[in-house]
Amino acid sequence: MGNGTIALVGNPNSGKTTFFNALTGSNQYVGNWPGVTVEKKEGRFKFKGKEYHVVDLPGTYSLGAFSEDEIVARDYILTGDADIIIDVVDASNIERNLYLTTQLLEMGKKIVVALNMVDEARKRDIKFDIEGLSKKLGVPVIPTVASKEKGIKNIIQAAVDMINTDMIVENPLQYNETIEHHICHIEEALKGEDLPYPSRWTALKVVEGDEEILKALRASGLNKDPMQYIDNFYKYHSSENFELEIIDTRYAFAHRIAEGTVQRPEIEVVTLTDKIDKIITNKYLGIPIFALIMLVVFQLTFEIGEDVLGEGAVSLIEGFGGLMESFLISMSAPDWLISFMIDGVINGVGAVVEFVPIITVLYLLLGFLEDSGYMARAAYVWDDLMRRLGLQGKAFISMIIGFGCNVPGIMSARTLDNKKDRMITTLINPFMSCGAKLPIYSVFIAAFFPRYGGLILFSLYALGIILGLIMAKILSKTLFKGESSYFIMEFPPYRMPTLKNVLRNMWDNVYGFLKRAGTIIFVVITLLWVIAVLPASADPYSEFSILGRIGTFISPVFKLAGFNNWQASVALFAGIPAKEAVVGTLGMLYAGQYVEEGAMLVNAIQHNFTSLTALSYMVMTLLYTPCAATLGIVGKETKSIKWPVFMAFYTFAMGLAAAIIVFQVGSLLGFS
Repeated sequence: MGNGTIALVGNPNSGKTTFFNALTGSNQYVGNWPGVTVEKKEGRFKFKGKEYHVVDLPGTYSLGAFSEDEIVARDYILTGDADIIIDVVDASNIERNLYLTTQLLEMGKKIVVALNMVDEARKRDIKFDIEGLSKKLGVPVIPTVASKEKGIKNIIQAAVDMINTDMIVENPLQYNETIEHHICHIEEALKGEDLPYPSRWTALKVVEGDEEILKALRASGLNKDPMQYIDNFYKYHSSENFELEIIDTRYAFAHRIAEGTVQRPEIEVVTLTDKIDKIITNKYLGIPIFALIMLVVFQLTFEIGEDVLGEGAVSLIEGFGGLMESFLISMSAPDWLISFMIDGVINGVGAVVEFVPIITVLYLLLGFLEDSGYMARAAYVWDDLMRRLGLQGKAFISMIIGFGCNVPGIMSARTLDNKKDRMITTLINPFMSCGAKLPIYSVFIAAFFPRYGGLILFSLYALGIILGLIMAKILSKTLFKGESSYFIMEFPPYRMPTLKNVLRNMWDNVYGFLKRAGTIIFVVITLLWVIAVLPASADPYSEFSILGRIGTFISPVFKLAGFNNWQASVALFAGIPAKEAVVGTLGMLYAGQYVEEGAMLVNAIQHNFTSLTALSYMVMTLLYTPCAATLGIVGKETKSIKWPVFMAFYTFAMGLAAAIIVFQVGSLLGFS
């Protein structure tokens, strides 16, 4: 584990992730916290010959119990093995950020405050008395600019110094006489008990009415007398009154800390960020601007990924396939092995890998938008519309994350404050086009709509958002009634994206795509290849094979949608383990067709579909049953089997209904 463990804590958009990247570089790994699905980011770095372990806790505005993120962060700080906590504070919004610092101080843990993005604060003519801040807080305060790696060595040195001292952090915050009286008496009642948390902090949480702490106390086997004292406390006192008083006291404390140590100009400086935000976040222009930006992103994705890079990838895969076939023939390999390697692996898995350039370009462009600070604004501009539809703007962040992969998109819903918002956001996330669907769209666009690639991609993503929002309204009026929680978000300043951060984000997503291609998709294609060439008496890849008979049996379901050929039907069901397998399956089943024309999968698509059935097929793949990993994460998040089952069937029904509408309306209008 190294010579010490450092936990990073901070508000969303405080620069904590950039700070983590600056500390750890490429020495990072991602997993989940034990027993929960909240993402756990860890890394290592060396300083003066010693190695340190860094844990990046979920970004949070407070350490209450409103979301799983907050509970995970709080529990790790209190019971984890962190030797020091680095509290990353946004210098431009210091008072708001100091609320979290106040809660950390109440825990009595060793803390170093990283006053981050001081360069942005200076642009606003905000000045700091660093020594005064440190003295008032009772912990070291170090100015940093994580994006430029300024102050990183200083903060590490301060953290190491704190680790190596026996310093006890004093809690400088005192509440009014009544609250302190109750804290004192509850702490006295808990004396001698084996508590999972510090005694004063536990007593404070009892007064505050924290349900999670009360559950933990009961689960810890608390003796009868202290538990009876706590129960009696609630008989005579309403925790709601104390909760508001405690929150107000923390904010007042944060204000006193900033008073005299933070100097702001009398007339607030209008920065370039403020000027841009007047346009970008405008009530009427915000959503159209978002749509325009995404249209440009998809157009560039298709033009660069398909036209520039994609041709090279296709040539590379085809060249590799030719070499592999020649090698196997020269080795006198059996026909079944040649068929498996060429028709199954090269034409199946290779058909998926061909679209890596498109996925790479999309993640690169989305990474630039994220790192520039724009995506936080995107959530804000959608807040008003989403609130009318029964959600809040923060849910849109989950939807945007779903553009990369629905699994982390659904996992991010845990940051929402109430169950209604979390459930609705979870159930509509599969309508967001994940990266795994891009190869499907791309092959059909290349076959029928090469001149309008960006527009078709944009339309599909937009359709997913629109239908998701409509479904959110229906769910909020039926299964999940109630008010949405309030949306609070601080905008990070606009900044030039850091190439290292953008490339790391892009690689993480592309690597995940390639990993699936080499594992799940390979397994799916292998299984399908076996039943596509059996029985031996039937022609391989024909309707008389086992796979062909299965496809022929299920294809009537899609007759009204126009694509009732058995290969297209089988490919859709192959996409349930992993959506990329749709293209892989089509590549395998159409293997050997129209070889003389080159780019055989695209040409096979042109011979087996029309432009109208291609559209209905893409709409079906946009909406129908999400991949197995998504269904699995829904089960874990909801702790129930009924919701993934519900999702599997209702999304399939919506996908089929939408595909039928596209085909039938298109046919009535004379399209083919």
